[in-house]
Amino acid sequence: MNIILASGSPRRINMMKEKGFDPIIMPADVNEDLPFEIPMESSVMYLAAKKALWVENQLKEQETADGQLIIAADTVVYKDRIIGKPENPCDAFRTLSSLQNDYHYVATGVCLIKAGEPVRKAFCEVTKVFFTDIPDNELAAYVQTKEPYDKAGGYAIQGTFAKYIDYFEGDYDNVVGFPWKRIEEELQKLL
Repeated sequence: MNIILASGSPRRINMMKEKGFDPIIMPADVNEDLPFEIPMESSVMYLAAKKALWVENQLKEQETADGQLIIAADTVVYKDRIIGKPENPCDAFRTLSSLQNDYHYVATGVCLIKAGEPVRKAFCEVTKVFFTDIPDNELAAYVQTKEPYDKAGGYAIQGTFAKYIDYFEGDYDNVVGFPWKRIEEELQKLL
């Protein structure tokens, strides 16, 4: 069975390859705006499902859908509101400043679909992350790097920002953007 990853995220691709999978990479081209205000968990599952269904429709148009397994994911950071990817250094600085000396949540929604079959599963994993104090000069230097700009919340737990993470409660891989333990459990149930 082919596994199709509905994402171009280097972190998700690398994680799958590290686990022995060589997925077909097919990033979903969907509008990620939410139609209305919904809870964090529902929003990431909605967007993951939207991405997986988009890929399934593309496969149907190519008449290659049946039996292929599609994995889609969406990750957000949440503290009083959903925090997406920063748009520029000022946005990244403001976002990360608001998260320091406190905790926030990282939620990843995952959708698994067996294309052309009624097999669909969506779930959400949530991790609580605690930041330490971040000196302004260090934060200003960090937002000038490339690291913050393709990540929800503007940081990578596995990157140079890790030194500002005091601790976390939950799945580390979820904060990276792909809760592999839970994905593996759900794949075993599906397959």
